Amino acid sequence: MTNINRLSMSTMFNALHEILNEEPLAIPPPPSRGGYSYFHIRTTEMDLQRMFNFMTGSEDLKDDISVLDTGTLKLMGMSDDMDVFFFVAIMRLFIHVMIDKYASYVAIQVMRIFKQDKRELMYDHILRYALFLAPDQYGCIALNEIIKELDDPYYRDELMDIVLNNALLLSNDAYGNFVVQHVLKLHDSRCTGNIADKLCGYCVELSFKKYGSYIVERLLEAGDIPMATIVLDLLACKTEMLIRLARSEYGNFVGCKLLELTNDILAADLFYSLVNKLRPYRFLLHRFPESKIVAILGSMRVPN
Repeated sequence: MTNINRLSMSTMFNALHEILNEEPLAIPPPPSRGGYSYFHIRTTEMDLQRMFNFMTGSEDLKDDISVLDTGTLKLMGMSDDMDVFFFVAIMRLFIHVMIDKYASYVAIQVMRIFKQDKRELMYDHILRYALFLAPDQYGCIALNEIIKELDDPYYRDELMDIVLNNALLLSNDAYGNFVVQHVLKLHDSRCTGNIADKLCGYCVELSFKKYGSYIVERLLEAGDIPMATIVLDLLACKTEMLIRLARSEYGNFVGCKLLELTNDILAADLFYSLVNKLRPYRFLLHRFPESKIVAILGSMRVPN
């Protein structure tokens, strides 16, 4: 049940009018003898907090907010320049808003109707704080939605470069890896190639980990060039490391997918080199009944 009522919304709207009309935040002067200055500052802080509580307070809010055909925001039947109101609160409390489950949804909704100057200010904040959002449970969802929505070529390329340059860091993170996966799903050859380059030499290490293995599997599905990068990583590692990978919980799935996909896609020399490196150690893999790699290797006729 929603905890937003008409009274609280009315109070919030009144507070927003005062926030919009106030001077930009600056270092406050010492409180006057009567304490008025201090009281005014505290009131502004409370207004912002009420706005934040409103945005984060209820799952039902996402059902009450929509964008009208006229380009204005409709909220609970009201549409009086609400985009301006929300812009002020979002920019003042950007990090807190974007890592909140409900507030981030509202922020992305209203971003769609902001005028260009407001959108650019918000884009600047997104670029600045992208690496704070990506490793967060709800921040990564918001960032993925922004990547999908962002249509400004300059800001889109800048945001993509941030993700690509930090692909290894994000791939090892429980939530950041979802951002890398999302970028790979875009099937952008530049992005996919750059991610493969950044992860070159780390694919074996990533395959041992739950979240890292997701990225390696996505790269395997991305085409022959990323796939060749992964095979070369596996061929370069020591035999004992390769056997450990084939017997590990997550590496086993990577190995199976690799053998199944590379049979028809990769150049014969790379594929045969990988299979021939694994086949002599099939007896070791038999001790790991969950592994399907033994069955795959046994069904293949590969020249020596």
